[in-house]
Amino acid sequence: MRIVVLDGHALNPGDNPWTDLEAFGDLTVHDRVAEDEIVDRAAGAAIVLTNKTPLTGPTLARLPELRFVSVLATGYNVVDVQAARARGIPVSNVPVYGTDSVAQFVFALLLEHCHHVALHDQQVHAGRWAACKDFCFWSTPLVELAGKTMGVVGFGRIGRRVGELAHAFGMAVWAHDAAPGEAPPYGPFAWKGLDELFAGADVVSLHCPQTPDNAGMVDARLLGLMKPGAFLINTARGGLVNEADLAAALNDGRIAGAAVDVVSTEPIRPDNPLLGARNCLVTPHIAWASLAARRRLMRTTVENVRAFITGRPINVVN
Repeated sequence: MRIVVLDGHALNPGDNPWTDLEAFGDLTVHDRVAEDEIVDRAAGAAIVLTNKTPLTGPTLARLPELRFVSVLATGYNVVDVQAARARGIPVSNVPVYGTDSVAQFVFALLLEHCHHVALHDQQVHAGRWAACKDFCFWSTPLVELAGKTMGVVGFGRIGRRVGELAHAFGMAVWAHDAAPGEAPPYGPFAWKGLDELFAGADVVSLHCPQTPDNAGMVDARLLGLMKPGAFLINTARGGLVNEADLAAALNDGRIAGAAVDVVSTEPIRPDNPLLGARNCLVTPHIAWASLAARRRLMRTTVENVRAFITGRPINVVN
């Protein structure tokens, strides 16, 4: 059985081997595949693994031997799942692997805005503390989180973990979700409408999937509801945010800051307005990428392939 990985570098840049997948057949791993190379690279494969390389309906139609697709991620919008279903091709994903890593990263971004640790370290190394007349100095406001409100948009596994960490910091937690489940055991907690959450929260953190209905939902209107001292954090999908509107809100001082680990086009384009926006942290889609998370992702992918081969596919999204 031929197995092809289309874009394996992000999952395994050298520290997360494919060894367990090799036991299932003839494995070929490509670090990266351009869109016009997909059919040639995947030709003859019964199983294709992809992270961000798109498998469109027309591409699937040109892969007659394909029997199974496993996405090396939770989000599976890179695969035309309807076209795959019409062909009888199950598509699986990895629903749980990065919960703790992404939630931790949210607070890395938030705490950098609260304390600007890197800036103060740079200033100390540049000699400012040594030349200081006082025993301390600070160049930016220092923000304490206790008593503030965390607004979580999308209260699934990651959103709930972010809520738990916010509670541990002494924050109240508000959540908005299209299908609210059971409320968490801690308090204060409240379900909120989207407008109310944006208007009242001190921090808004996005954790919902991107759909055709919510693309660009964080626009000038929603941003205009936020407090002047509030922060926006996006570790979900870049397309949830109208980036020009966010840049304008930051440059005009309508909100205090933003931090994004995802943008609408990745890698980021040089003309992305967030690159020139005030008080905007931009990181290169790494919230998911701790070694522990990537190893969990690899293990689940192996189980996805094993389950398909034994005739009992798991984590099927179509």
